[in-house]
Amino acid sequence: MSAHIDHLVTSGSFSLDGGTWAVDNNVWIIGDDAECVVIDPAHDTDAILAAIGDRRLVGILCTHAHDDHIGAAMQVQAARNAPTHLHPDDMVLWDRVYPDAPPSRPLDDGQLIAIGGIDLQVLHTPGHSPGAVCFYAPALGTLFSGDTLFAGGPGATGRSFSDFPTIIESISTKLLTLPPETIVLTGHGERTTIGAEAAQLPDWIARGH
Repeated sequence: MSAHIDHLVTSGSFSLDGGTWAVDNNVWIIGDDAECVVIDPAHDTDAILAAIGDRRLVGILCTHAHDDHIGAAMQVQAARNAPTHLHPDDMVLWDRVYPDAPPSRPLDDGQLIAIGGIDLQVLHTPGHSPGAVCFYAPALGTLFSGDTLFAGGPGATGRSFSDFPTIIESISTKLLTLPPETIVLTGHGERTTIGAEAAQLPDWIARGH
């Protein structure tokens, strides 16, 4: 198997509900030496294109449409003529950033995206946003969780279009059912595992959001 994961961190801002915060985002590139996809093209178009290199960019995959995660999507799409994929339930957020440029293709729960000899399975995990998704790569033993699951707990649900009970349901039914050794590569911060986060579920529920 030649598929592998490349990682870069880009820096910029996140704005919603009248506030703006400085953020560092994880950008994940999955593929082989010939082709790849990029998950969550954040902030820095030039850095993302450099990381892709001369590989064919098959698609731009968005875990959700908060502006920090899609800030470079249209620029990367234009530079490499690659389609952008987003779950339709997040159009309410996408349209705030790109009102005149819809994403190319919808993402559907259970959909498989082939890249570099492996499949990425789309898991619809609403809660952080209505159309939030994760991408599961069984062959790599890895989940790309966006802002649905972090090292230490679920993604934030204190802003518009988010809901704490919904994200707990998504994590419980879609993510914690994966093998406990599954590596979780997040939208911000450090990696974790499904097993590590499953052990904390009662504490998350007790604390609430």
